Amino acid sequence: MANENIRRVKSSEIEFKDKLVSIQRVTKVTKGGRTFSFSAIVVVGNENGVVGFGLGKAKEVTAAIAKGIDDAKKNLIKVPILKGTIPHDQHGRYSGAYVFLKPAAPGTGVIAGGAMRAVLESVGVRDVLAKSKGSSNPHSVVKATINALAQMRDAYTVAQVRGIELKQVFNG
Repeated sequence: MANENIRRVKSSEIEFKDKLVSIQRVTKVTKGGRTFSFSAIVVVGNENGVVGFGLGKAKEVTAAIAKGIDDAKKNLIKVPILKGTIPHDQHGRYSGAYVFLKPAAPGTGVIAGGAMRAVLESVGVRDVLAKSKGSSNPHSVVKATINALAQMRDAYTVAQVRGIELKQVFNG
């Protein structure tokens, strides 16, 4: 799980759609009473191979979401999409969350649970089979899904890294 093949993207001049994955109310008890704040996990993507996630914390819900969107735009990655699906099977892991992504035939749709669904729809994948194993914590599931997507490589990238022609990748 090396990070050398993660393709970072600049957020300027790209139109993003944001999705709220989770919002939590956090209570801090002091001698003066209770203080409430909110933390929000947000996923942004252009539905064309670029996705990012962010965490925002604030005293108000709208401010937490806005901070999460700003944070997500700072952590964008480029994901190869092949005919509306992913190029190959991939496992992803973060902390106690394990995810498995598998390409699917056209018309299958996004078969994935809550946090994974938000990430996969934001990146623009239309057909994929996904399974989340281990922790169901939305923070960990989002990070594990992003980890799996960051490891994806298309045939062009493989050919370039190996220094061979594209047809040799398919023929072995």
